[in-house]
Amino acid sequence: MTVVLHAAPHGQGSSLVLRPWTDQDIPELIAAYRDPVMRQWTRLHVTDEQDARRWLEIQWKGWSEGHRLSFAVVEAEPEGGSRLVGNVAVKGLVAGGHHADVGYWTARAARGRGVAGRAVEALTTWAFERFAPQGLRRLRLLHQVGNLASCRVAQKCGYALDEIVPARPPFPDDGHVHIRHAPRRPLP
Repeated sequence: MTVVLHAAPHGQGSSLVLRPWTDQDIPELIAAYRDPVMRQWTRLHVTDEQDARRWLEIQWKGWSEGHRLSFAVVEAEPEGGSRLVGNVAVKGLVAGGHHADVGYWTARAARGRGVAGRAVEALTTWAFERFAPQGLRRLRLLHQVGNLASCRVAQKCGYALDEIVPARPPFPDDGHVHIRHAPRRPLP
């Protein structure tokens, strides 16, 4: 299944395309992971081409098995072409399952411009449209309590704080669990 999602422009920003990851993304993926802020909040680190290929294999395997659907988030550039600005994923999908998790990261240059929120919102809308008929009732978004930017993204996207969970490896800090419920379907 090949899925491509779109997020409309916001303010002065460009439109976003959420698409499957490709080998051509390797240089920008490595560059994104050079950012110390990115490494602080993510579990898997990409430092070279071998790491990038391993990371991409995880994403592709998730698609082929249907349990982790990860999208490269790319932004159109004014002079043409596009650049990688982030990643969003819906994880833990199980046939007939009632919940799944949403995860994301943004590249340094994309932060503070609404990219994460627009990408998470596009993913959330699609996930509920696609999987609610099979039983998906809620999406969870988990972040470490110190990641205030992720907390703001969750809140802006309608993910309400549900609980605080204690730290557990590999995460050194407590976490916030935010929940968003599937929209109610109209009665027939």
